[in-house]
Amino acid sequence: MNRFAIPNETVLRAREKLVLDHFHDEVAHDWDATLSTFPHPHYELIPMMVVHDGDTEVRDYYRDTRVAFPDQNHEIIEIRHSADSVIVEFWLLGTHLGPLGKIPATGGKHRTRITAFFIFDEDERLITERIYFDQLSVLKQVVGGLNKKDPRDLMKLVRALLGMLTMSGSEPDPRLVNTTAPDLDT
Repeated sequence: MNRFAIPNETVLRAREKLVLDHFHDEVAHDWDATLSTFPHPHYELIPMMVVHDGDTEVRDYYRDTRVAFPDQNHEIIEIRHSADSVIVEFWLLGTHLGPLGKIPATGGKHRTRITAFFIFDEDERLITERIYFDQLSVLKQVVGGLNKKDPRDLMKLVRALLGMLTMSGSEPDPRLVNTTAPDLDT
């Protein structure tokens, strides 16, 4: 794909509609509809250096994040277009009501600014959702409301910190680490 060739308005509008439908279906927890926006579901979570590839892994990701944040929602800030992507800046919101991996529910709310690249192939199929955000911002917000003087909340904070530590030791996905530089001469 030529990185300088921006598609025509019809293509950009079709891409944008697909991405907006994807957002809507995620909030509605309609996983079949959300996954139908991809020929092969593929998420890359850059802060954690984790890839969820294929129907099963992406459904597990949806399940796990909606157990942790059942009210997860989006507030779109801006949508931009590039030669092969729709780039969406948005606020991700949610209340931490269930475990997030090894981090127990805190009841805390978060509102985190995120940028997601929805990348399309040469046949205009969505092939990747690549997400960038400050993971510490989410964690700080969901534990920030705990009362450090209340022994129950103090124990939640300790369990949350221990959970964060156990989750931080995983190896990054090699697909996100073993990258090659683009050929900038073409």
